Amino acid sequence: MVASTRRWCVYPSEHYAFWKRELPDADLGWGNFGENLTTEGLLEDRVCIGDTLRIGSAEFIVTQPRLPCFKLGIRFNRADMVKRFHLSGRSGFYLSIVREGEVGSGDEVALTTGRDDSISIAEIFRLVTPPTMLILSS
Repeated sequence: MVASTRRWCVYPSEHYAFWKRELPDADLGWGNFGENLTTEGLLEDRVCIGDTLRIGSAEFIVTQPRLPCFKLGIRFNRADMVKRFHLSGRSGFYLSIVREGEVGSGDEVALTTGRDDSISIAEIFRLVTPPTMLILSS
């Protein structure tokens, strides 16, 4: 059962191929970026704040992009990991629970409500990436 106060982190499986090229020595299995759900087909440029998703019998709302912290650097034993994560634009995103239910491996993920007047996760992530990080990467 999904608890209603929990926030869930989602990370697209499509990003793992990029990270395997970027970090060839890392052992990258599903969940290595700290996500609760590794999904397919929910990319940041197509998912918007306020979109609602049904996974299993639970319903969720998209709330914000994932903003990595120092723990990502610890997980990968790399001081540059947070910066690399920001520069990649592959943020993932957070969900809040709208309706509790059962969620299991392999459950279909369905967009139940999309918003035409909202901003995508990718756009917000670009807005919150510190300008100094972009300058340092040049």
